[in-house]
Amino acid sequence: MLPDRLVEGYRAFRAGRYLVENDRYRHLAETGQKPETMIIACCDSRAAPEMIFDAPPGELFVVRNVANLVPPYAPDDDYHGTSAALEFAVMGLRVKNIVVMGHGRCGGIAAALKEDAVPLSPGDFIGKWISLLEKPVAECLGCGDAEPAERHRRLERLSVANSLANLRTFPCISALEQTGRLALWGAWFDIALGELHVLDETTGDWDRLTGTEPAE
Repeated sequence: MLPDRLVEGYRAFRAGRYLVENDRYRHLAETGQKPETMIIACCDSRAAPEMIFDAPPGELFVVRNVANLVPPYAPDDDYHGTSAALEFAVMGLRVKNIVVMGHGRCGGIAAALKEDAVPLSPGDFIGKWISLLEKPVAECLGCGDAEPAERHRRLERLSVANSLANLRTFPCISALEQTGRLALWGAWFDIALGELHVLDETTGDWDRLTGTEPAE
């Protein structure tokens, strides 16, 4: 038997959301998925894209990994889970948008800055994965003194920009973007405030997305 909380959650899903959207689920089962947007997000349990964007089933193609990183294009004999998902989303599903979404208080970012007790050693995988952040870490630390929280937030956002640059090393992604058939976006979610900030790559500014504000 699954953990009790999961069983309770499943039963609530069956009695609630599935009951309301069962026609949509049946349609998706029969016709397949056709999402227009891919989200590359962090594994962090507090930053679920489907919840943040209030997305119904079948709307978003989501890939989550530690610190929402995109590696550069590297067609070699290693295993590339994120790259394989990108290839499928772009070449198979033909998504029109790719959003890299970082978030506040990211443990992977803290590990890259050596601010957290994330167990990089002993361990076989996290340290190597986080090494993808070496360039943005150097840029972040080279920006002068800053309070730890500000330095942390700066790297979370620099990491998103770095992943966008890595996306453009994939030939299929670069070609589709240049012809206007694919758009790339950077976003950052503030867990505490529930706010979403979107990167303007022209100016480098992060603009808070406006919307209905929660009641006090």
